[in-house]
Amino acid sequence: MNIEFPKHRNTVEFQVSGKYALFTDVLTRTGGERCTYMIPTYEALKGILHSIYWKPTLIWYIDAVRVMDPIRTVRKGIRPIVYGGGNDLAYYTYLEDVRYQVRAHFEWNPNRQELESDRNENKHHNIAKRMIERGGRRDIFLGTRECQGYAEPCVFGEGDGAYDQSGEIPYSLMLHGFTYADEALLDEDKGQMTVRFWTPVMKNGVIRFIRPDECTVKRHIRQMEIKPFGKEHGNFSGLDEEGLSLLAGGDEL
Repeated sequence: MNIEFPKHRNTVEFQVSGKYALFTDVLTRTGGERCTYMIPTYEALKGILHSIYWKPTLIWYIDAVRVMDPIRTVRKGIRPIVYGGGNDLAYYTYLEDVRYQVRAHFEWNPNRQELESDRNENKHHNIAKRMIERGGRRDIFLGTRECQGYAEPCVFGEGDGAYDQSGEIPYSLMLHGFTYADEALLDEDKGQMTVRFWTPVMKNGVIRFIRPDECTVKRHIRQMEIKPFGKEHGNFSGLDEEGLSLLAGGDEL
């Protein structure tokens, strides 16, 4: 399946799969009956990529996702914890036996000028690819913690997908993701936590995502300050992290 994309030197491609997935609508996220979206959200895929590899120096952008297996749901009885104590009984609707191909790239975070010395594209790209080969740095979840996921390298577009000949399938308004203060690029979103929405279209099994700053349907939830990073704060050591240092000629670390 030949799919054309804008070329980025730091593009990564991987496959993520799992027995169950729950990409929750924000309206049902706080509790009660939960029902999954039929397709993964931008925010869920970005969270998976953060579990594979992330640094505050960069921002991951999800370019596209390809749905490989048929979309099927299953309803399960769950006993969630009640905020006031004890348990409750609820029914959750999950996606079952999911598999996706994901394509993404990163760009430098302009709000992190204090980490400018860590902007080594070759280093971060090679580490990200190695982390994909190893299945990620942290546990991967497909929407919620009870839905374990597994990541592995792939070539986006290879193999047969369940919706390769399906044409266009439009979806109604759904969650795109959250913009936190440290990744806010638009002046109107700075100092805010923002929730974004969009109307996706799946074409022959592929959903191409718009960028977060291109979402026009959004709402500011609350004010938010940017968390500081750096050696002086004891939470980021840049090029010295884990004993890494730049090799001559920009070779892989």
